Parts: sequence; C-alpha cells; structure tokens
Amino acid sequence: MSEAALSAIRSLPSWRLGRVAARGRTLVAEALAAEGVKTWHHVVLSAVRDLAPVAQADLGRGVGLDPKDLVGVLNDLQAGGHVVRAPDPKDRRKNAVSLTPDGERLLRRCEAAVRTANETLLAPLSAAERDRFMSLLIRISDLDA
Repeated sequence: MSEAALSAIRSLPSWRLGRVAARGRTLVAEALAAEGVKTWHHVVLSAVRDLAPVAQADLGRGVGLDPKDLVGVLNDLQAGGHVVRAPDPKDRRKNAVSLTPDGERLLRRCEAAVRTANETLLAPLSAAERDRFMSLLIRISDLDA
C-alpha cells in the first residue's frame, strides 16, 4: 500500500491523537508493569490517596470504573497490602478504602515511573512545546467537562 493511500487518514487530528495516545498508554503500561501493577491499579491508588477514606462506591464513580471491576482491582491491591477496606465512618453499611504505608510507597514509585514514561513520550518536543501541547490538550479535553 502506498503512502498516498493513507494520506487522508494520516492528516486527521483524531488519527494522530489516537496514535499518540496508544503510544502513551503502552509506555505507561510497561512502566507500571515493572512495578508489578496495571494502569487501573495506579489510577485507584492515586484516587484513594486523594480521597481517603473514600466509600468504595464513590471511588468507582470517581474514577469511572464499573463496580465489579473495581472490586477486582481493590482485591488485588488489598492482597498486596496496599489498601485497606473498613466500615465507612460516615455510613457503617459501606466500605471505605484507604492506603497503607506500603500502598503510599508503591504509588510514589508508580508516579515516578509514569513521569518517566511521559517524558519519553514527549521527548521529541522542547520544554516550551511540551507546555504548549499540554495547554492545547487541556483545552480540547475540557470540552467534555
């Protein structure tokens, strides 16, 4: 297939963004795998740190994860000693999730790994270009909010 045959597709911003997003997801997934976690583990750890103690249902809504999928992620994290689930002090019928000290350490390692992966992703850009790129991405992505 010739380069010209794909020029219309390759000229679309949505196609280019999709390619960059796929590369970014791959780099991040590989970096997190080196820490023994998956992307959703990192997302949940980060949200728990920011919201703890957080009701399990609120956590799922906050990160946009289906409740049954969240249970699997939390089971993994709890089995690894990274989170604890206890009765919610505001409503004893619900579980509240908090990080353990091991979970805090794992999250710090994950954040460093993800920063490095993103630096690799944006390596072709200068610092000024990175700032401008992020500004533009935020403008586009905030249209959904």
